[in-house]
Amino acid sequence: MEYSIRKCQIGDLPKLVVLCQKHAEFEQADYDPKGKEEGLKKELFNESPNLFCLVVAAETEIVGYVTYTFSYSTWSASDYIYMDCLFLEERARNFGIGEMLINALKEIGKEKNCVNMQWRTPQFNERAIKFYNRIGAKGKDKVCFTLTL
Repeated sequence: MEYSIRKCQIGDLPKLVVLCQKHAEFEQADYDPKGKEEGLKKELFNESPNLFCLVVAAETEIVGYVTYTFSYSTWSASDYIYMDCLFLEERARNFGIGEMLINALKEIGKEKNCVNMQWRTPQFNERAIKFYNRIGAKGKDKVCFTLTL
């Protein structure tokens, strides 16, 4: 597969929302696309964004994305990069693209003097867990909670 990894552009947002919906379905989560394009545009493309996104472009469309933020770790007393989402359409898997995306985030994290990179994946996503273990990531057994406000 011919592809490139680049920063998300405003024109990518409609497809990014579709990919977000597919990602949510894969993770067996609820997702309402209403208002998401506007919300992502506001956050990704403002003067000082808190959310960043790389997309995987194949020919004329995007087939995957990774989003990330920066946060501060109390225990490490330093910044870390948090990978919020990584998703590739089925046809874009098994080409090493996921590892390329992670490597891109590792480089960004190093440039920003981050102490580490963190992320979560569902326990049932055994394929992803095997991949993350293969690239040297270490899992932690914690329960993820969400409290609606």
